[in-house]
Amino acid sequence: MSSAIISCAQVQMGYGRQVILPDVNLSIDRGAVLGIVGPNGAGKTTLLKTLLGILKPVDGHVTFPMGREAVRFGYVPQRQVVDETYPLTVTEVVMMGRYGLLRPGRRPRTADHQAVALALDEVELPQLAEHYYRELSGGQKQRILIARALAGEPTVLVLDEPTTDMDLRSERAIMELIVRLHDSQSLTTLVVSHLLHVVLSLATQVAFVHQSVVVVPAAEARTAEYLSAFYGIQVRTADLGSVHVAI
Repeated sequence: MSSAIISCAQVQMGYGRQVILPDVNLSIDRGAVLGIVGPNGAGKTTLLKTLLGILKPVDGHVTFPMGREAVRFGYVPQRQVVDETYPLTVTEVVMMGRYGLLRPGRRPRTADHQAVALALDEVELPQLAEHYYRELSGGQKQRILIARALAGEPTVLVLDEPTTDMDLRSERAIMELIVRLHDSQSLTTLVVSHLLHVVLSLATQVAFVHQSVVVVPAAEARTAEYLSAFYGIQVRTADLGSVHVAI
């Protein structure tokens, strides 16, 4: 029996009739950490939105071999795109993750408030529950957005540029949090990042996106030979403990 939870076979992805990725063959295993990398404009966002169901494929279908009910996405957007106009508390932001589980017109109940509290515990920020989201640091905001995704009880956690504009300490803390959540909750995790060292340090599979999608095991993706061939420049790699860097 296949262990794939999401699968694409010869799927064309794009906008309307405009094809961005012409022939996507992709299999994401349950429990995998799939890193998605590629140059700006290569199609990473197109791939991600199609997998999430935000975009319809131009041709073909995204399938769920274990059943659609086995896949519940928890999406963590880039924090720079979150509207901070309204003075929402941390609790109110995290509660948004429960909306997909509430019936229309139903107010949050005890179980929903408990899920929010648990999610804040998971990201180690329960003390900020009544603080205003817009007053938090960048690293704290990222953790709260992860908590919002966790509150929806996902089976697939999707993170879009989770460490952008962070200092090294905050970046490392978020990477460690992603690993801990993946391991403790048996999540399938998708990480999109232009920061190659983030993806190579987290992923078990890597999807290289550049007018096509090629998925390779992380061990192969970390080699200087593969990276040099993909980017068309000479790349050297170094293994610094749990962090893999390309130079």
